[in-house]
Formats: sequence, structure tokens, C-alpha cells
Amino acid sequence: MDLIYITNNILRAEIAQHAGVDRIMIDLEINGKVERQGHLNTVISRHTLKDVRNLRGVLRDASLMVRVNPIFPGSREEIERCIDLGVDILMLPMFTTAREVEQFISMIDGKARVCLLLETGQALARANDILNVVGIDEVHLGLNDLHIALKLTFMFELLSGGLVDHFSNILQSRNIKFGFGGVARLNRGPLSSNMILIEHARLGSTQVILSRDFNQVFETVGETGGIEGFCEEIRLLREFIIQAANTTELEYDINSAKVRKVVQVIVGNYKNLY
Repeated sequence: MDLIYITNNILRAEIAQHAGVDRIMIDLEINGKVERQGHLNTVISRHTLKDVRNLRGVLRDASLMVRVNPIFPGSREEIERCIDLGVDILMLPMFTTAREVEQFISMIDGKARVCLLLETGQALARANDILNVVGIDEVHLGLNDLHIALKLTFMFELLSGGLVDHFSNILQSRNIKFGFGGVARLNRGPLSSNMILIEHARLGSTQVILSRDFNQVFETVGETGGIEGFCEEIRLLREFIIQAANTTELEYDINSAKVRKVVQVIVGNYKNLY
């Protein structure tokens, strides 16, 4: 499973690469993001093309991934600049139609891998047409924005309610690699990262984003002091992912039932508060 770490910090990127993280992501997406998420407890990155250039200079083993802006009049220029800077994978967020995906793929023109971030209700409804577009290398289900679009209480309702299962079947039938959501360090998060990773294994997911919880390793002891701690967290995560891949069908079923139960409790507690 590919681990994706979002950062524009050169030292953290080098540490993550050394720890065995597969992809470092620069997040250029800003158009419309403040309006969608500005009132929520989410991270809004303000990365730039300069960050892309800086990370390309230090990444050797890890791939350089960039989330660009949704299709807009400046998309071609933004995408071409990324390609010129040596990006390996380009991710398109907030698309709603197959036409946008076609434009994105055309602009890349085979010069980088194509990753779609499926995170809108419109894309959800039009998924069959969108996934028929030729040239899609992988799809990541964006649980955060998608749960906002569907007016759900908790992003992992999409997992416990069977929607991720549905897309897993569709994408695997088309031989398209996929992943979903993010994951905290082991034994953390309102829904345990351990349970989430077992669901990734059950569903055949090939990628996951490391959540901002991983930044806490550095923020408690600083960049240099966080080297050993970050590497250890990634080592533990890798070991657990291997274990999860060897889980029995019965154990998968038991874990899925636990996920549904925990999500029900989280949603119920939230609704009781408001």
C-alpha cells in the first residue's frame, strides 16, 4: 500500500522519504476551498509551485505527487508548470463531470500519472460515465469533502454504510487502483486507525493519505528531533498493514461490524450534542 504524506517542508519530506513513505504530496488546491472548509477543523494548505520545485530537488525514492486546483481557466498553465518541474502524479479534486476528467487527462498528455480525487455528489452520481474515460490511472475517494457534500455527520459513515465497498467493486472490476481517506498513527483517531487499515486490506485499497496526526511527531520535538519518532511510526504502520493483509474473512467481517458500531456511536454522540 502506498503511503502519501502531505507537506511542503523539505526536511520533513526527506525524513518521510527515508522512513519509506511512497509519495510526498504538494497541495496547490485553494480555489473554493476556504468557502467549503473554512468553518471546519480541517487543514487548508497554501503550497506553491516553488514548493514543487524545492521538493523535486530532494526526492529520489519517493514519488512527487501534486493536487492541483479543480478545472479553471488557468488549469493548463498550472498543469504544464507541474509537469515541467518533474511531477510524477497529478491529482484532480472536486470534479463533477466526465468532461472535466477528459480535459485533465488531455492536459497531462501522458506526461504524469492521473489520479482522480472523487469527492463531490455530482461525481458520485455520474461515476459510471466518469470511470469510462480512458487514461485514469487511479482514484482516491475523498471522504472529507464527500461527506460534507452528502451532509453526513462523520466522514467514515461512507465506509460503514457500504459506499466504499460499492466503489471498491466498481474500480476493481475496471482494474483501476484506488484508495480512500486518511489514517492517523496506530491506535489513534475517533475511529481507530487500526480498524480503518483492516478495512483498506479487506477492500483491496492500494493507497492512503497520512493524516495531520503524523505532524504531531515533529511538533512536539521539532524536525530534527522527530526523525526517529516519525520513522518508528511508519515502521509500525507498515507492520500492521502486512498483518491486515493476512487477516481471515471472518476477522474482516468482525472488524467491519466493529467499524459500523463505532461509527454509530460517534454519530449518535454528535447528534445528542446538537
